[in-house]
Amino acid sequence: MTLTVAEYEKLSKGKKFYYRLYRNPVILFGIAPVILFVVWFRFIPKRMKKQERKSVHIANLYILITAVGLILLMGWKAFLMIQLPVIYFATSAGVWLFYVQHQFEDVIWTRSDDWNYQRMALEGSSYLKLPKVLQWFSGNIGFHHIHHLSPKIPNYNLEKCHKENPLFQSIKPVKFLASLRTMNLKLWDEKMEKLISIRQYRRMVHAG
Repeated sequence: MTLTVAEYEKLSKGKKFYYRLYRNPVILFGIAPVILFVVWFRFIPKRMKKQERKSVHIANLYILITAVGLILLMGWKAFLMIQLPVIYFATSAGVWLFYVQHQFEDVIWTRSDDWNYQRMALEGSSYLKLPKVLQWFSGNIGFHHIHHLSPKIPNYNLEKCHKENPLFQSIKPVKFLASLRTMNLKLWDEKMEKLISIRQYRRMVHAG
């Protein structure tokens, strides 16, 4: 959930505090991912279709069978010592990657009337330039702008596609260290057409 400045200003003090707490990096990337993947995704929302419900049930069954099998094999202590760190780092990394692919300093967001498929694919999602090792481990996920433009391109062809097509050469990459700064971006300013931090918002209020 990302609010515009106007939406944030309409909130009560309590809801503003909740929003800032929710968007705090410790919560957003350190606590929420585990709850999201381990607990929240195990339940079925009412809007899900029959096939989607079946898929969740099957996934839950596989997880349960695997967990029980490993616990019987190695004991619950060893199981937790291995699985908990893996789950924690994997879910945190997954949420962070998804976040930075859609929320970064030069991102473009528009209302429906001004929405353009190509522009939003290329400028509304990031080209996250990861170190080669992380690029390999993440399956070229950093080329997210190409994925949005054409989801059918397999991940192992994304880098080649980026290099061979002039269309992508003007896309400004988000580098790994710079991507960490995106965690402070919390509000969309429609007047400036950019994401801003709470600190920037407060400066604007005091200035204005």
